[in-house]
Amino acid sequence: MSGAVKRLIPLFDRVLIKKADIVTKTKGGIVIPEKAQAKVLKGTVVAVGPGARNKEGQHVPLTVKVGDDVLLPEYGGTKVELEENQEYHLFRESDILAKMAQ
Repeated sequence: MSGAVKRLIPLFDRVLIKKADIVTKTKGGIVIPEKAQAKVLKGTVVAVGPGARNKEGQHVPLTVKVGDDVLLPEYGGTKVELEENQEYHLFRESDILAKMAQ
């Protein structure tokens, strides 16, 4: 992980996610055309914020932590480019669909 990613700390209940790589070839070696490739709906949590605040002003801790594999919605999130050829996305914790068991 680069220094730029380590220095980025999301605010409130935001989560920085690196999406899984797109499958461009089948196991048999057939190249899949770009239009036929499925959207990547899985990712790994790279950084998390401190959590949203409740009415008393205290942080509500997040349920995901760095290193968790998560299931993402088809649309949403904010694209962030921190490194060359590396795309990250910022999501609210409530937008994440599921945490995948290890």
